[in-house]
Amino acid sequence: MNAVRTAAVIGGGIAGPVAALALRKAGIDATVYEAYQDTADGVGGTLMVAPNGLAALRIVGIDVDAVGQPIQGMVMTDGRGKRIGEFGGIPGLPPSQVMWRAELYRVVRERAAQLGVPTVYGKRLVGAQEAPDGVTARFADGTEVSADILVGADGIRSVVRTLIDPAAPGPQYTGLIGFGALSKAEVPGARSDAMYFAFGKHAFLGYWPVPSGGTAWFSNLPHDKPLTASETRATPSAEWMRILREKHAHDVPGRDLLNASEDDDLLIIGGMEILPSVPNWYRGRMVLVGDSAHAPSPSSGQGASMAAESAVQLARCLRDLPDIGSAFAAFERLRRERVEKVIAQAAKTNNQKSMGPVATTLMSLLMPIASRTFLKPEKMVGWTHRYRIDWDEPVAAG
Repeated sequence: MNAVRTAAVIGGGIAGPVAALALRKAGIDATVYEAYQDTADGVGGTLMVAPNGLAALRIVGIDVDAVGQPIQGMVMTDGRGKRIGEFGGIPGLPPSQVMWRAELYRVVRERAAQLGVPTVYGKRLVGAQEAPDGVTARFADGTEVSADILVGADGIRSVVRTLIDPAAPGPQYTGLIGFGALSKAEVPGARSDAMYFAFGKHAFLGYWPVPSGGTAWFSNLPHDKPLTASETRATPSAEWMRILREKHAHDVPGRDLLNASEDDDLLIIGGMEILPSVPNWYRGRMVLVGDSAHAPSPSSGQGASMAAESAVQLARCLRDLPDIGSAFAAFERLRRERVEKVIAQAAKTNNQKSMGPVATTLMSLLMPIASRTFLKPEKMVGWTHRYRIDWDEPVAAG
């Protein structure tokens, strides 16, 4: 049995509370420390939780059926609205669920509170000091807290990552800026259980009908200059909508969806980022989980799912292995190859979204053939979606 009894989890988004819940299930008393002064209710756009992520969340008692919209398949179209490919779900698996990030955050936060996992707000980490018997986290407000281990679940700009390795890579810009909104328009013939991906000449558009009416959409706009979310939001939403309407002016159904969207409803995500391979996931009593260690771009559809998987696997390793070093090493062994494969696949998807008019036209010619031959759902995402963690199986040291 591991000697770890307490954990300080840095980051109160989604990965942090899920990690704390998994640690609690493993018999470790975990407290979440969040940098912001309050909860993130109402913050963020939409995200997808794939079957593998749904399974990981269920291990810690989280069910998102009440807040998610089941997505059974994907339909790919060109900028004229012509269908160029269609992919169903994976046989034998439940559908993915698309939802607002704020709704997932609420469900996770409520589950943590229900099980007595404390979350302390206004605790921005600035440093940590390790000792033979524990680690002490130091916060910007001058307070400190000690625990057996420190878990960095503090996102793609992780402070814990730089404490573990000051030379660790930071996020890289993908060349795309993300936007989204809910349009009053409805796309004739669009199914509510499918997500549609439209490759326009100048920008990529994803959309799906919303059961309550209207159509949710997101656009990935190629943009040479990297912009943070705050920098992107410095430009008024009306100006971004003007640019987006111009880029999608000849796209079907992009033109109609954007024209039926209110400027003030535009959700500005900012520059889409991806995290290169992080050499060191742990050091001493500190370890990374979720986007702090492995952040695929939103194009992967796996960010939340990968974070949930890693949270559960970390807790299993700490539960079963006799010392912290062997537990952290086993955790990395169980996770690194898988998450880096997902990240590499997301990078390819990003390249497809910013191909330009000529390459987009070529893809629209080749995709129908590919989707009938070698591009099958099982081959594309079966290895990702079928992954399951056996919580009861003991973890062996590598």
